[in-house]
Amino acid sequence: MDFPHDIPSAHRAILNEVAQQSKILGQESYLVGGYVRDFYLDRIKNDVDMDVVTIGSGIQLAERVHESFRSKGINSKYSFFKQFGTAQVKTPAIELEFIGARKESYREDSRKPLVEDGTLEDDQNRRDFTINALYWSLDLDQMGMLIDPFGGLSNLNKGIIQTPIDPEKTFSDDPLRMMRAIRFAAQLNFKLHPETLEAIGKMASRLQIVSKERILVELNKIVACKVPSIGFALLFETGLLKEFFPEMHALQGVQERKGLRHKDNFWHTLKVLDNVAEVSDHLWLRWAAIMHDIAKPPTQRFEEDHGWTFHGHDALGAKWTPRIFRRLGLPMDERMRYVQKLVRLHLRPIALVSDQVSDSAVRRLIFEAENDIDDLMTLCRADVTSKNEFKVRRFMRNFERVERKIVEVEEKDRIRNWKNPLSGEEIMNALGIPPSKRIGVIKDHIKEAILNGDIPNEHEAAFNYMMAHQQEWG
Repeated sequence: MDFPHDIPSAHRAILNEVAQQSKILGQESYLVGGYVRDFYLDRIKNDVDMDVVTIGSGIQLAERVHESFRSKGINSKYSFFKQFGTAQVKTPAIELEFIGARKESYREDSRKPLVEDGTLEDDQNRRDFTINALYWSLDLDQMGMLIDPFGGLSNLNKGIIQTPIDPEKTFSDDPLRMMRAIRFAAQLNFKLHPETLEAIGKMASRLQIVSKERILVELNKIVACKVPSIGFALLFETGLLKEFFPEMHALQGVQERKGLRHKDNFWHTLKVLDNVAEVSDHLWLRWAAIMHDIAKPPTQRFEEDHGWTFHGHDALGAKWTPRIFRRLGLPMDERMRYVQKLVRLHLRPIALVSDQVSDSAVRRLIFEAENDIDDLMTLCRADVTSKNEFKVRRFMRNFERVERKIVEVEEKDRIRNWKNPLSGEEIMNALGIPPSKRIGVIKDHIKEAILNGDIPNEHEAAFNYMMAHQQEWG
């Protein structure tokens, strides 16, 4: 019997092959999880992962499917993980994961389950959410028949994330499922079932036993969502956020003095993040949006003449960035330095809105931002979250003026990704001096002269400037 669902022919052929080999082994097999869920959400792509659960040996079934593919000239790679009872079969477009149905039990202080062979019902009970507990039969006589033990299809139609059994039991077994619940809600724009939401709030502290690497995978998927604020709002509401990102949680709240209030920096940050997400999929630009005001709480002051101020939060936020990245498990490489740079510079463009701003100030901004100047301006535009339309239009006009000035100065002076026109070797040869700190001093003087506009950004001008001033530079 052919597969009844309207899925790509290549997928149908793969599943029919799994069904054939299951019949030879005398094992019941089912397709479960993300593929089935995404079919009903009309999100099936050509390159996919498929999860197959079988009543028996998943490793043995995977091995037979792999050998059958190879005998038919299909490029196939096989690997198995005996300790987990799982196996993988990869073709160029499809990755199949095989596992035997199992029963799991957990100790209170561990995420590692005690595993026994189980029934289909046991496998159903260990699934994380009802929308991921939808099964298609891979029996040749009833291919694709839906098995929906917990009303997952109804929840898909209603847009609800709900655990199949008692949510406290589900989350106690693997606390990462609390992050996954919020990630699915953010990705699909679904709501959390009230009991599921309440259980996350009760059990948020149990997230502490989950490794930062596993948390980060889910967190970055939330950051990458179309509207990431959905996920972060739920992380805040449930108390999960303060378990792993207390600095962001601390942004929330408003103080008032003498009738003056400041904006809530947490909800402002989420708006900035959504604004960036509307125009860019760049993960690290989104992280810059998350981090741009992260140091406002400790820099908050009330000044009689100005009201609430946050002087220095840009510099302190940049200083905090490596520490936060390290703790969250984020990369400590050029991606961290990119975020750190944008946090440090995010207030600078607004200081350049005056018609009288000097070319030198613009040059220095381009020099410091390098090739990330456009991303910096995107972040600055996103940072405008006022509900006053007049204010918004005024800010945007100002940024347009700055951007025109940046283009104008860059065309003239070519400062972006600037390199000193004179190399150390050329300086040593011209002045007859050995390698020393003096080389760096001379290069700094040339750099400052170019950024100040004293000389053009050209080799000959830099060389002549050096020869004219070498004596005074010592």
